Amino acid sequence: MVQTTNRFFDDVARLMNDAAGAAQGMRREVETVLRSQAERVMRELDLVRREDFEAVKEMARIAREDNEALKARVAALEAAVGIAPAQTPPAGAPGSASTAA
Repeated sequence: MVQTTNRFFDDVARLMNDAAGAAQGMRREVETVLRSQAERVMRELDLVRREDFEAVKEMARIAREDNEALKARVAALEAAVGIAPAQTPPAGAPGSASTAA
């Protein structure tokens, strides 16, 4: 009887071990499928990577600073020559930078 009981428990333990291995394999397969689907959706959404966004944001900041510095230089030169500073048209007006494309 002891021999039969041990064999039964050994069979149950082996069965449980095999089931756990199969469950691990299924989990890895599901993770792989979900990851590939998520990557496909991200590509289709045409999202920008964080590094690219930060680089363009920094470029825009530098361009704004350069623009402000150039405005100040032009104003100083106009004042030195005695020319009245140019009036910039309001945004959206004909000839303004926001309507020129």
